[in-house]
Formats: sequence, C-alpha cells, structure tokens
Amino acid sequence: MNKKIAVIGAGNVGATCAMYLAEANFADVVLVDIIEGTPQGKGLDLTQAGPVRGYNAMVKGTNKFSDIKGADIVIMTAGLPRKPGMSREDLVSMNADIVGSVAKNIKKYAPKSFVIVVSNPLDLMTFHMQKVTGFPKNRVLGQAGVLDSIRFRAFISMELGVAMTDTQAMVLGGHGDTMVPIPRYTTVAGVPIGELIPKDRINAIADRTRAGGGEIVKLLKTGSAYYAPAAASVDMCRAIFNDEKKVLPASAFLSGEYGIKDIYIGVPVILGAKGVEKILELKLSKGELSALQGSAKTYKLHLKDLGY
Repeated sequence: MNKKIAVIGAGNVGATCAMYLAEANFADVVLVDIIEGTPQGKGLDLTQAGPVRGYNAMVKGTNKFSDIKGADIVIMTAGLPRKPGMSREDLVSMNADIVGSVAKNIKKYAPKSFVIVVSNPLDLMTFHMQKVTGFPKNRVLGQAGVLDSIRFRAFISMELGVAMTDTQAMVLGGHGDTMVPIPRYTTVAGVPIGELIPKDRINAIADRTRAGGGEIVKLLKTGSAYYAPAAASVDMCRAIFNDEKKVLPASAFLSGEYGIKDIYIGVPVILGAKGVEKILELKLSKGELSALQGSAKTYKLHLKDLGY
C-alpha cells in the first residue's frame, strides 16, 4: 500500500471510517486520537481482522499528529457528538477549537492532502477548516449531502420495498434542519419518485431525512450516528482516489453559484482526483432556490459566532 489516509478521532465515527477504509483496501490508515491507547488498540484490532476480512491495509493508531505526514486524504471526525435536545449548531463554539487545532496540524504535516470534514456543525466546521489550513477550496470539503442523500435513498427504499442501490437522491443545503431534499431529482432506477410515491408520503420522507440524524440521537441517547456517516466519508475518498468524477451533493465553497457566495453549503459537485472539480448548478424552482438560499443565510449568521 502506498496511499495513506489519516482519520482524526478514534470515536465511533472515526473507528468505523478506519474499518470501512481498511475493507475498501485502497490505502493504509492512520487513526489519530488524543486519548492514549484508544487509537492504538483499535488500529491493532482492525489490522488483525485483515486476514479473514480479506484486506491487506494496515491500520496504525497513534497519539502523534506527526504520523499523518504524507497523508493523501485526511478525514476529520473529532469533536463532541450531539446529545438529545441539541442541534448541530449548538456545537459551534465547542468544536471550533478542536477543528482549529487539528487544522494547524494538518497544514504542518499533510500540506498536500485533501480534507473531508465530518465534525458538526459540518458546513461551519468545513469553512473553519479551510480558513485555518489555507488550503485551496477544492481540497477542503464537507460530507453534508452525501450522508443526507443516502438517508433519503434508504427511506425511499424502505417505502417502496426496492433495492437501495437502485435509488438516487439529491439533498442540498446545510447539514442540519434547513437541508433541502429535492424530490424532482430523486429517482428509482431512473424513474422520478413523484411517479411512484404519493406527494404526502414524499413530504413525510423528506421531513424524516431532515431529522435523520436527530432521530438516531434520540434512539441512542448517549451519542450520534456513525455507520452511515463513515460510509459516506469512504465513498468520497473512493471518488477522489479513483478519479471517479462522481456527482455527489457535498459541502463546497460557493462563489456566486445559486446566488450564494463566501460560504460552504451542500450542492452537487463533481468529485475526482482534484477534489471538487466542478459545482453543478441545477435548474431549481423558485421554492427550491429560496429554500437553498435560506439555508445558506442561516449558516452565514452562524459564521459570526466563529469570528468570520
């Protein structure tokens, strides 16, 4: 293995990312956490699973940021998780310090890496990560709609009793309560869901998607989702490594697209070897565009909390 991915944070999301990455078998993994023993133990455990899980990737756990040196991609998962009753935005000040500190180390030890941000509130932390690292904006992106769209896809599959892999979905906007599911661009084997599902059920599924993370937080009571967020992160890594030119609704920096600028927000992008290679501007209805711009406006206000 000569490719290297660093995962920052060895909690549920980070450890699951490391597991999925190892099983994808396209890069060695460095799992970093400040708690002594935790990343080392999880890394060793994952490495030992390789012979029967069919991968040769090595997973190294460490407390030293210097071990991320030369990483091709860094996945930022560290931060405080949501608890019942908390919004993602409640985590702004608490997680900004963590993200800022990690960003300085990424800049120092992996200056040529791509950075995928998973820490919440995601769009704000992605903005903060880019500002602190100073990396080109195409190399810093947030998971955002990649996770939200696979939740939408799963709910559609559950509704219709069809294969999840036959579903495609588009969810724009911030990774939070203001996200904007777009049913018109959501299909099953190419068929728009409007031809398969009644409008009231589509609206209900869209609402469940917006609250998808919160639903899991309420069920778990002591943490937040990690299997699906990790899966979404690995999908993004694969698109970059394999230069897939994959269209995904990721959190990207806008410079006037959709009438929005100077903020990270979820929009469809082409993701390939250069990171965010292009932002696609869909033809949105007035209502859809208004909702997307409203979501961006909400996050613009929150940027003030970070001093921007």
